Amino acid sequence: MLKLEKLALRRGALLLFEDVSLSIPAASKLGLTGANGCGKSSLLKLILGELQPDEGDFYLTPGWVVAHVAQESEASERSALDIVMDGDHELRALQQRLARAEASGDGNEISACHVRLEEIDGYQAPSRAAKLLTGLSFSDADMQRPLSDFSGGWRMRIHLASALMCRSDLLLLDEPTNHLDLDAVIWLEQWLKRYAGTLIMISHDRDFLDAVVTSIAHVEQQHIRLYKGNYSAFERLRAERLAQQQSNYVKQQKTIKHMQSFVDRFKAKATKAKQAQSRVKALERMALIAPAHVDSPFHFAFKKPDALPGFLMRIDDVSAGYDDITILNKVSLTLLPGERIGLLGLNGAGKSTLIKLIAGEIQPQTGLIERAKDLKVGYFAQHQLEQLDPQASAFLHMQRLDERASEKELRSYLGGFNFQGDKVLEPVAPFSGGEKARLVLALLIWQKPNLLLLDEPTNHLDLEMRLALNNAIQAFEGTVILVSHDRHLLRTVCDDLLLVDRGQVQAFKQEVDDYPRWLAERRNMKLDTGPGETKAVPDRKQQKKREAEFRKTIQPQLTRLKRLEREVEKIEQKIAQNDNRLADSAIYQDDAKQELQQLLFSQAENKKQLEQVEQEWFEIDEQIEQLRDDFQPASSESG
Repeated sequence: MLKLEKLALRRGALLLFEDVSLSIPAASKLGLTGANGCGKSSLLKLILGELQPDEGDFYLTPGWVVAHVAQESEASERSALDIVMDGDHELRALQQRLARAEASGDGNEISACHVRLEEIDGYQAPSRAAKLLTGLSFSDADMQRPLSDFSGGWRMRIHLASALMCRSDLLLLDEPTNHLDLDAVIWLEQWLKRYAGTLIMISHDRDFLDAVVTSIAHVEQQHIRLYKGNYSAFERLRAERLAQQQSNYVKQQKTIKHMQSFVDRFKAKATKAKQAQSRVKALERMALIAPAHVDSPFHFAFKKPDALPGFLMRIDDVSAGYDDITILNKVSLTLLPGERIGLLGLNGAGKSTLIKLIAGEIQPQTGLIERAKDLKVGYFAQHQLEQLDPQASAFLHMQRLDERASEKELRSYLGGFNFQGDKVLEPVAPFSGGEKARLVLALLIWQKPNLLLLDEPTNHLDLEMRLALNNAIQAFEGTVILVSHDRHLLRTVCDDLLLVDRGQVQAFKQEVDDYPRWLAERRNMKLDTGPGETKAVPDRKQQKKREAEFRKTIQPQLTRLKRLEREVEKIEQKIAQNDNRLADSAIYQDDAKQELQQLLFSQAENKKQLEQVEQEWFEIDEQIEQLRDDFQPASSESG
């Protein structure tokens, strides 16, 4: 068991949390959530013994083996497989003990070491380590490469595998999915669900938390509150608690106002002084209920593109790759305004290569790409975080982008990305990964792209920022192509999915939630083609041509459909706001009759408008289905 009793923890003069009492039983799977900087990582360091509590007590079952992911990545020449095996500390200690026994010729000690190796399944350790690396998308050849060969993100995967290799009682993970692709996230999710020990994990991936954890410890306002259930259950429970808290706060403010009014009116009158004084004392004794601070610190939206051409880009029979290696083979694709496309595929299949091809960072090896005259690409990728000027501030980066913008305008804009006060003038060198990602997004959004390419945009972003980005993308009028290991973002943003596999780019006709099953089936297949090779698909070019023709035909309907969907969202928000006002008993008081009449009239108009918009939406949707049926026979014949 892990137990905290009246615990307080500070970082310098900053109080992270206080008076925390929690009991976490063995075999629990706990998600640790809260805003960046609230103390989540510090709590993990406390458990590891790297920090000491400022107040209170901390208790961990004696003898528990604790595993965590090492943050330092020295440029070792030892192989990835060897470093992963280091995670089994008892195995390494036994191997050293056995080597000493063999050197001294101690037969009893040699025998004892072999018995213990058998008990801990030590002879299968290389196989266990290899399975962990395979799950995290390493090839057989990668496992024998030295650590120094790998980039920072891949080194973190090796250290993660090493932590999983440890036969631990308690596993501590701090953002384990940050450097993973979707395939590796799905594998890790399944591994953690089978993990028999106690898990405490910091993560900003909603789907990942939902699948793995059984309770949430949420850090806010210098306290930690425990919620039973997964992340979705936590959101519902917290929303209910905050709604009740806000209701109590409003009621209390009314009481305070009434009592204060009495005091102000009668404290000078001798006949009422005693009653007034009693109310003053009551006000002093009253523990004020803090208003529910649930507003996100992030408020931004994509600017409307200057132009939305009839098509943005046509890729015709294009092969692409690097040097003499072909990654994508004979890809044909037309990008139209308003499309929301998610890219799926195995690690290394070519998703990022396709993004770079569309962005113009690499050129076709064969085939043609036609770009619209008014095309304006906004491209987000992790390497762009490192291209920021480390000595320049967020404000200076924006000023270099638009010299005509006023200081007030730029400060206000950056404030929407939670760069407040003096933070906008600080050099970006010491910024966290999340802060750099937010700045790159701010720079990108300011330029008003009509084609948005997002390659793993949520790495390092917390849940509040992910939600803000999700909302901003949904309201974006241009075209979006998204690569992400965040399934919630893919599910809520993307209307269409493309599968990049074996050099081909094809429509994935199932849902995001079906992808893990496809992935399992794909991994079980024996690959009979090499990298860059593809099997011939009958009439593929003709099919692609008809698909492009179909998309062009239905584009006016699709554009109108998306506008209607946005109208529906706006009207439903108005209806919800009116419902909340109508649920307030104050609206039915005599002095609010006029406002009540206006609300009822507005609600009736909103509902009438919603019905009209929904009816138009259904009519256009039927038109699209009819057009789809008209194209279907030829598409079926072609494969």
